[in-house]
Amino acid sequence: MSYQLEYRHLKYFLAVAEELHYRKAAEKLYISQPGLSRQIKQLEDSLGVTLFERHNRSVVLTEAGKYLKTELTQNLKSLDNILNHAKLISTGKDGNLKFGYVGSAIQEIIPELLVKLNQQYPKISFSLKEMDNQSQIASLLSNDIDIGFVRLERAPRSIQSKTIMVEPFCLVLPEKHVITAENFSGLQQCKEESFILFDPKYSVSYYEKVMQIFDEYNFTPIVSHNTIHAASIYKLVENGFGISIVPKSLTQTQHPHIRVIELTDIPQRTVLSAVWSKENRNPVIKNAVDLLTEVIV
Repeated sequence: MSYQLEYRHLKYFLAVAEELHYRKAAEKLYISQPGLSRQIKQLEDSLGVTLFERHNRSVVLTEAGKYLKTELTQNLKSLDNILNHAKLISTGKDGNLKFGYVGSAIQEIIPELLVKLNQQYPKISFSLKEMDNQSQIASLLSNDIDIGFVRLERAPRSIQSKTIMVEPFCLVLPEKHVITAENFSGLQQCKEESFILFDPKYSVSYYEKVMQIFDEYNFTPIVSHNTIHAASIYKLVENGFGISIVPKSLTQTQHPHIRVIELTDIPQRTVLSAVWSKENRNPVIKNAVDLLTEVIV
């Protein structure tokens, strides 16, 4: 008679092979001795080999049984690890998470999130890529990244979002500029200045938000340079090529040769959001999103 070979048959065989005693093996497995004997018989019938030589008071492995014990001892341990790994992956406790982000998110939000993820899920690995908003959305839709951090007013319906931070803008000046926090009365003082701004291609909606600030003061800025990197903005400001407006989070690091004035009297705020695709089945995403509530400013 032929029986379907199952994983349990192999576990039962190993228990008997290690104990060389059916009663002891049955107790170890929490099954009845007759039931264990039937399972071993099914295994032998299925394989077409004799695995044990049974005597009145002893059980001895045949040569085939010895070979099977050696191989299964090694390979079932690997299989157990594989199955346990699969369980970890299915619950989001193991796996890989690919982030996209705009520069300001790396200042504080992403590092805090990665620390918390590493504390709770140390088996998860990460990759990070700085990207503009539209590139992140495209990469989310193609599953090239799992979570993005964007400054975007709207996204496709298949993209889920969570507001992480709503923050004011800041005016960035060279340290020896005539405008100081004490004498600053409004952006109209900067009508004749050259501005260094983030390239509109990097984030159209962000650029429009900044332009709204100038609209509030009824002037169009003189834009001398566009760039996609905050470090470039600071370096240009330091060297007198113009002034800038940036999100407050980008002023958290120390820049010794610039002056920062928070624009508290304007209504415009910039929003940093976490975004992910509703169609992405990576189970790690849920655990990461749940932790985001702990790092929201």
